[in-house]
Amino acid sequence: MAKSAPVFFLMGPTASGKTALAVEIAAALPCDIISVDSALVYRDMNIGTAKPPAEILAIAPHRLIDIRDPEQCYSAAEFRNEALSQIKAIHSQGRIPLLVGGSMLYFRTLAEGLADLPAADQRLRASLERDARRAGWPALHARLARIDPESAARLHPNDAQRIQRALEVYALAGESLTCLTRKQVTEQFPYPLIKFIIAPSVRDVLRRRIELRFHEMLATGFVDEVAALRRRAALDLSKPSMRAVGYRQVWHYLDGGYNYATMVERAIIATRHYAKRQLTWLRREREAHWLDSNEPHVRVVARLKQKLDDY
Repeated sequence: MAKSAPVFFLMGPTASGKTALAVEIAAALPCDIISVDSALVYRDMNIGTAKPPAEILAIAPHRLIDIRDPEQCYSAAEFRNEALSQIKAIHSQGRIPLLVGGSMLYFRTLAEGLADLPAADQRLRASLERDARRAGWPALHARLARIDPESAARLHPNDAQRIQRALEVYALAGESLTCLTRKQVTEQFPYPLIKFIIAPSVRDVLRRRIELRFHEMLATGFVDEVAALRRRAALDLSKPSMRAVGYRQVWHYLDGGYNYATMVERAIIATRHYAKRQLTWLRREREAHWLDSNEPHVRVVARLKQKLDDY
């Protein structure tokens, strides 16, 4: 296909029904799925990431799943390069790329390019981790608010990964993440882009879905999955993979830091906070078509087909 061929984005908060809808779209239309998820890239992290099971992947393969070991890092820049390569390959086969997921930074980076930020510094990150163990992440959030109030305002006081990164950027670059991001040169996305956002129209529906899904994860062996990861000598809570929502809480439970009930409560709360941050990102999306999670899939597929007919 020429560069005039479109690309679909299907975005949404966690537990909004993205995967089920994507599978139906791929069955009805000439679409191939590319995962846009910073946790699904990791092997051996299946239950806690809600990774599609093997029987689903057999009928609707997802590209950019299981491409890294949990001991490795994976960046938004790497995702952009690999996603553009996959899009080109799908177009070359006369098909339409359907990018599906909830990692909003990845979507933004793919569509707009990436700010020139310093690379990760493991010693600095370890130092920030030690500070957080002594004083707590809310204290580091307060530190961030003094040097980069705009970033701090976007982040929850316990959003360890993003607080750490913002402090790291300031320490390495001498400028705040907000300032550096504003200097970003927008890179034009080389294909027509059609964006859909799926979410329940009633917030309490999403809250109930999140709670139900976490209990289902526990019932299907999530604690055992984390226990197996925890036995790996090279894997600890400093690794980006273990910052995925739910994994850190179960890890602390296995360390004896929480009892079971506290672990469940904290994991569900953390997931709800994550969904809230995702929705904040999504509300800033321009020219996106919103879908209700309860809307029949057949109607959604018909809307996508109509968009394709324009090409």
